[in-house]
Amino acid sequence: MKKLLFFLTALVVLGSCSKYKYDEVKDDMSKTRIYTLKNGLKVYLSVNPGEPRIQTYIAVRTGSKNDPAETTGLAHYLEHLMFKGTSKFGVTDPEKEAPLLEDIENRYEAYRKMTDPEVRRKAYHEIDSVSQLAAQYFIPNEYDKLMSAIGAEGTNAYTSYDVTCYTEDIPSNEVENWAKIQSDRFQNMTIRGFHTELEAVYEEYNIHLSDDQDKTINALFAKLFPNHPYGTQTVIGTQDHLKNPSIKNIKEYFEKWYVPNNVAICMAGDFDPDEVIATIDKYFGKWQRGNDAVQPEFGEQPAITAPVDTTVVGQEAEALWMGYRFDGASSLQLDTLNIIESMLSNGTAGLIDLDINQQMKLLYAYGGIYSLADQSVFLILGAPLQGQTLDDVRAILLEEIEKLKRGEFSDDLLPSVKNNIKLNYYNSLESNQQRASMFVDAFINGTPWEQKVKSISRIESITKEQIVDFAKRHFTDNYVTVYKRQGVDETQKKIDKPEITPIPTNRELVSDFVKEIQNSKVKPIKPRFVDFKKDLTFGDVKAKGDDGATLPYVYVKNKENGRFSLSFKYDFGEESDVRYNYAAEYLDYLGTDSLSPAELKQLFYKLACSYSISVGPRSIYVNLGGLSESMPEALKQLENLLLCARVDTAAYLQYVQVVDKARSDAKLDQQTNYSNLCSYGIYGPYNRNRNILTTQQLVETNPNDLLDLLRELGNHKSTVLYYGPMKAGKMASVVAENHAIPSKFTADPEARHYVAQPTPENEVLIAPYDAKNIYMRMYHNEQHEWNPEQAAVQALFNEYYGGSMGSVVFQELREARGLAYNAYAAYMMPSYKDEKEFFFTHIITQNDKMIDCVSQFNNILDTIPQSESSFQIAKDALTKRLASQRATKFGLINTWLYSQQLGIDYDLNEKIYKALPSIKLDDIVKFEQENMAHKTYRYIILGDEKELDMKAIEAYGPVKRLTTEEIFGY
Repeated sequence: MKKLLFFLTALVVLGSCSKYKYDEVKDDMSKTRIYTLKNGLKVYLSVNPGEPRIQTYIAVRTGSKNDPAETTGLAHYLEHLMFKGTSKFGVTDPEKEAPLLEDIENRYEAYRKMTDPEVRRKAYHEIDSVSQLAAQYFIPNEYDKLMSAIGAEGTNAYTSYDVTCYTEDIPSNEVENWAKIQSDRFQNMTIRGFHTELEAVYEEYNIHLSDDQDKTINALFAKLFPNHPYGTQTVIGTQDHLKNPSIKNIKEYFEKWYVPNNVAICMAGDFDPDEVIATIDKYFGKWQRGNDAVQPEFGEQPAITAPVDTTVVGQEAEALWMGYRFDGASSLQLDTLNIIESMLSNGTAGLIDLDINQQMKLLYAYGGIYSLADQSVFLILGAPLQGQTLDDVRAILLEEIEKLKRGEFSDDLLPSVKNNIKLNYYNSLESNQQRASMFVDAFINGTPWEQKVKSISRIESITKEQIVDFAKRHFTDNYVTVYKRQGVDETQKKIDKPEITPIPTNRELVSDFVKEIQNSKVKPIKPRFVDFKKDLTFGDVKAKGDDGATLPYVYVKNKENGRFSLSFKYDFGEESDVRYNYAAEYLDYLGTDSLSPAELKQLFYKLACSYSISVGPRSIYVNLGGLSESMPEALKQLENLLLCARVDTAAYLQYVQVVDKARSDAKLDQQTNYSNLCSYGIYGPYNRNRNILTTQQLVETNPNDLLDLLRELGNHKSTVLYYGPMKAGKMASVVAENHAIPSKFTADPEARHYVAQPTPENEVLIAPYDAKNIYMRMYHNEQHEWNPEQAAVQALFNEYYGGSMGSVVFQELREARGLAYNAYAAYMMPSYKDEKEFFFTHIITQNDKMIDCVSQFNNILDTIPQSESSFQIAKDALTKRLASQRATKFGLINTWLYSQQLGIDYDLNEKIYKALPSIKLDDIVKFEQENMAHKTYRYIILGDEKELDMKAIEAYGPVKRLTTEEIFGY
């Protein structure tokens, strides 16, 4: 290993064409430059000029692993507080605010040591009172306003075991403003708005309580890492610690870990790296390095010499998780593990894919590497079919591990895996986000960039014998199993709603710092919208011979690499015949007269191509993609499969059992219940989630009839959609050679469309789900026709009212009152010209906060809060985003398709952009008052009636109770 690392280091080239020295790696396709400023700050820069935007990540090498044991969840809570501002923004008078914030901090230190409930209640009331005094100087969500002012997207952050990372996607002309904001934020963070933000964290905690997957991974890690924070504490923290926070500890944590020698700035996009690094040095160069940012060491974990079992209980469906412990993410073990991941579970032709999923031995199964800085875990999981036990699941999964250890896999598998890993890597380089994510991983895990870059060349030399030997040595009886069983989790505790006085939103106040950013002069980015006549090529695919018809095509050339995407779009879907859904799924388990199902999957994987059939309400897409050189053969094989798929009655009956079990499991999942309830509430009983064949109908269906639907699909007219490196004429000839075109097309079947229902009167729809929180949507529909002349007003309304952290909804529901983790609202334009517009609000909140949420939503609907400054920021945000966004690649075709559905022949974004300058706040207020204020609403609620104030709910309208069976349709 030492020799190999020395060799890799020797490949590093020191950049010398810039004032700033940087490291780069020879033959690195991303052309990444890695700078280290004098204060230790790492900067990863990669130029990708596809569109004038930059993905930025600021990664701090600290996560829940670094939380003090007595205040777990601290890293995650600090992440939230980083959005509250500094002495420059988020505040009107920092000098007057400071003593009040200090008082709040001291009161929390006393509060966390109190045990008497009445004493704690009184102390919390006093904290709430002092918080009201401090809040008069607080300008909530000014950080989001700053990001909106520069046209940023994706404003967010995340915390995991080893990392806290802050994300922004910015226009390429706003680097200086972005750096000015971030440098202040990371050096001068101020903790304010503490108690309302803590409530948002509680709401996030409640969401985790209902997520059995979170509980399962925590239980697995507890057994794998008994002497390491990965296993002894969780990212979200404990309920007791969240209820007893320490601002003092948070400040000390910030001062220890948020220092430049523990931080990396990761950027990928369209920029001049010399200019960007100079700007970063200008604003971050004086940031003082820390003296104590040394990662803790936890020593060796106890050896696992025999299988270890544990159990998790929750109301979601049963499943089984297994985990093997490995070295940390910077280890060269990861090369082999990444190959093993694809050999077992690549989604197409891995051992688990073919032996378990293809043969439907389990409901589902997959596996993969979960890499962390100190140690990694290889996960394998599966879910049982009806009548199977979790022990059956484990036995079936372990058999695939044994096959790997015995070398019982096709000789084609390892070379195919290597080719597909390379293809996936090349594809990832097209994305700014994926490039920047690779930088974050390398920095956090301590992986030298040259090691990361050269992983593709290293895996080339790994042999089958080495894989088998590795598996024999490392996949033994050293695993942990978590049995996720269904039942009531008695460990869950209710969190009582605290008495919080809403803090003022101070919507009209604007700090001088925000004004400075707003008034800064940057070179504008000239917008570029799709010109269908210039950006797309239209033509016809002519059938072989003289008697065939023609298929229209839409073509965009790929000038970057050898990857293609090809689709045949049919203008009908499940609204015409819901059986297409089942035909597409059933096809996945079939082969042809010449190829078994497994051989077919292996062939496509070897070709580095994949296919799919996507069935929507009004369209069917037959998709093919991968390496362009393989397209003729892949299309030939796909066409043969569609026309000559071999009926397998036994496979069909097994498929029906899989569908039936998946349906049963879906009824146990909270988010799936909510999705189905919303569909029912908006569209009524005839909606996409209920438009299904029952299990009995599936049993009675002749599988050959399903395949006939696919065989006859080509008799209907389709539109060929292509993005790839072939010339248009060559593409058309390849399609004509390998895709049968009839002499006359069959008429498309008629459809019964899903129709969003009107809301003529107030009513409440409630469906049951036992959880510590409710999911709620308020829905209003007056059956308005869509008018493209109103598109700009609608888009700007959504930006101002409900679409961001600076919006009215977020500020009033979360920031001022701590009522939710997420809350938003949207006025929805249709997807098709014959559909109607509608409006909805959304919130997830604690059971005892629901009425407060309804009351506040109705208040801000009937009397929309108005702020000229907030409006201008929303307008600037939308304008700058539209100017800097670009439809590229297959996105050009998608823009055209969307316009076709709406019955227009232009890029709608261009119309919106040109109309924005003339829109005023009064236009937004008028639009809201005419379409949302004092209207009738359908309140769509998923929750446990025993935990809700039903009398208060009944005051909003008559209650209609729906059963789980009614919202699912089975």
